[in-house]
Amino acid sequence: MPAIAIIGAGLIGASWAALFTARGHDVLAWDPAAAARADFAVRTRNMQRQLRPLGLKGKGRIGVVATLAEAVRDAIWIQENGPELIPLKRALYAEIEAANKRAIIASSTSSFQWSQLSAGMKRPGRLIVAHPFNPPHLVPLVEIYARSKTVADQAFAFYEAMGKVPIRIRREAPGHVANRLASALWREAVNIVAEGIADVADVDKALVEGPGLRWAIQGAHMTYHLGGGPGGIAHYLAHLGPSQEKRWAALGNPKLDAATRQKLIRGVAREAAGRSIADLAAERDAMLLALLKLKTRK
Repeated sequence: MPAIAIIGAGLIGASWAALFTARGHDVLAWDPAAAARADFAVRTRNMQRQLRPLGLKGKGRIGVVATLAEAVRDAIWIQENGPELIPLKRALYAEIEAANKRAIIASSTSSFQWSQLSAGMKRPGRLIVAHPFNPPHLVPLVEIYARSKTVADQAFAFYEAMGKVPIRIRREAPGHVANRLASALWREAVNIVAEGIADVADVDKALVEGPGLRWAIQGAHMTYHLGGGPGGIAHYLAHLGPSQEKRWAALGNPKLDAATRQKLIRGVAREAAGRSIADLAAERDAMLLALLKLKTRK
């Protein structure tokens, strides 16, 4: 069976590959770095094992090839995960177009817009933005932007078959949707630390033990709809809209200057309490799996 091509075999590429193979698809991966190619299969299989408790036990094969052309030549789907450098990505697309004339090219870009990436392509309609939230094999979201409704529909169907939850980006914007939301939240989290309102650990606790619990179930708009009681969002906006505007006006616009950076670095170090990045990621993934199991019971 034709494989799914993984272009860029780093963390995101391996995570995508784990999902695709767990869903029964073969993958062919390429990366310009020999080290990334060498341990790609091992990293992907480690992520595959995390999916087994969710019932995903597909036996898709993992292949690693020496050239980009080999990876994409017969691919039915091409997931590009290169570094966030526009000239590099454009160069990748030129190579891909030379080797494969048919498959959709899906970029995992976290910030760039389609119009920035597609410039110079022979068939730009093949390119889509398909931004996942990290790690893609565990977090369901994928944000899709395509110029063609037909291509967007194909992308929706493909990712839904992979168990993802796609959303459609209606108009291009830096950072798409989820990263804009996350950036807005973190900006105020940084501001609270910079202004001395609370320290790093307490800001994180406030989020995780408060609104974060609700946001794992319902989004911001639906949360405020419930906050309006029987009258819903209309009642909330009529009676509490002005207080919301006052809070918006009080939000900060911090600078990541040397002093603020040091506050964040020291605060994160205290919160991590000696746990390594790998330990913290393992804790995160275990909780994500537990949460996913709960959400699939709906």
